[in-house]
Amino acid sequence: MTKIPIHSYEDLRKKADEFLRTYNPSGTIPVPIEEIVEFEFNINIVPVLALQREFEVDGFTSNDLKNIYVDEYVYSDRINRYRFTLAHEIGHIVLHASVFGEHQFSSIAGWKEFTNSLPDADHRWLEYQGYAFAGLVLVPQESLIKQTEKWIKKIRGEGVSLEQNWDFAWELITAHLGKAFQVSSSVIEKRLDKDGIKENYKIQ
Repeated sequence: MTKIPIHSYEDLRKKADEFLRTYNPSGTIPVPIEEIVEFEFNINIVPVLALQREFEVDGFTSNDLKNIYVDEYVYSDRINRYRFTLAHEIGHIVLHASVFGEHQFSSIAGWKEFTNSLPDADHRWLEYQGYAFAGLVLVPQESLIKQTEKWIKKIRGEGVSLEQNWDFAWELITAHLGKAFQVSSSVIEKRLDKDGIKENYKIQ
């Protein structure tokens, strides 16, 4: 019976930090996730036509961990989502290699059969860990703090008061951070929330 490993958010943070120390020691931002997948892990990235439309997934990993399949439109036209998909899937490889190894599948149909065989709670837990790992890898804490401070100084320098224009100011900051890290605004918002960064400025 498949057993999903249990990792707390802080466990996932430690694993993401270890991943970054190993595969992005220079601290490059945005994190070169595509290069890490292809050249460090030697994994093939395979675009698949209509993967999202037909199966409602952006990507999946083969059970031998040699291929990451990605929706062709996401691959070619949605860079932020593409990067997050790769980080999510590499998260499964780092965290769940033993789980994938217990099952035999090389197609999307086989992958769906595998995920559908999991109890709902286990499937949710599996995916949560992949999402959390991806956010932590693509938006490292130290870089997030530095970039947030940078943009706060910039908007204050343009005469925008953080305290008097709280929502507007953070909308600007979040948009700039998304561009810097090449992720969606929602990923930035979750990371700011999880690390308590936004709330720290509200207290000041």
